[in-house]
Amino acid sequence: MADSIMYQEDGYVVLENDKPEELMSKTELLDKLQQVVTNATDLPRDVAQHNSIEAKAEYLLENYCEFNPDENSYLQWYVVRWEKN
Repeated sequence: MADSIMYQEDGYVVLENDKPEELMSKTELLDKLQQVVTNATDLPRDVAQHNSIEAKAEYLLENYCEFNPDENSYLQWYVVRWEKN
């Protein structure tokens, strides 16, 4: 049986082109994804089907780990734990 600590999500490491890696809480990452979704011109169909900006951002967070808002930029996020037990 897997240890429950394997499923803990304390935060995310976020990578963007031309920026240093950044540690974010879930709330901070959702805010960032909402901005990205608002400014994106071409969302994947499964993301676009959601009605609100918040729902689109939540769907991205839960189902993707990378989003390319345009051909010259990327945004990647990975779950991290703050402490090792």
